[in-house]
Amino acid sequence: WESELQLDEHVELASFFRNTYGPTGAFNAKPFEGSRSWAGARPELRAIGHDSNGVAAHIGLLRRFIKVGEVDLLVAELGLYGVRPDLEGLGISHSLRVMYPVLQQLRVPFGFGAVRHALQRHVERFGRHFPATVLSGIRVRSTLPDARLDLPPTRMEDVLVVVLPVGSAMSDWPTATLIDRNGPEL
Repeated sequence: WESELQLDEHVELASFFRNTYGPTGAFNAKPFEGSRSWAGARPELRAIGHDSNGVAAHIGLLRRFIKVGEVDLLVAELGLYGVRPDLEGLGISHSLRVMYPVLQQLRVPFGFGAVRHALQRHVERFGRHFPATVLSGIRVRSTLPDARLDLPPTRMEDVLVVVLPVGSAMSDWPTATLIDRNGPEL
């Protein structure tokens, strides 16, 4: 649970995210300055993998309603995914399967996530171990985590949508080309 994390754990996670997301662009590491261990919405639950060198992998979860087309839908949004750079390609992402039983305990109909197109091959490999479906051609609207005078309050992204059926069948996922998070991304 998020409320169980101590300050030193937030500091360690912030460093992990700066080191993990920084190589993809300095702007991607910026939200994790200081001791902030989240980028947009703060997660409700986290799965954190450790080894002798510290945080090895992380994924966050937040229950929320999203609007898929015109349908309000409860999901567990999965995000803040990362594997320490020295462990990439070693299959550590498969250890994050621990989240699926948690999703079942939470009794949500679907897990939901959005990733950059550059991660398509990685997500599809990850999906071989889960009943996940990767959808393209869907725009996702999110609010910015902070209100700013120099930016509009929302942003629209063309991303890959990952849907993980948990309490419902994939056939129950609404067909749409727009998803509204009605909040910041995780």
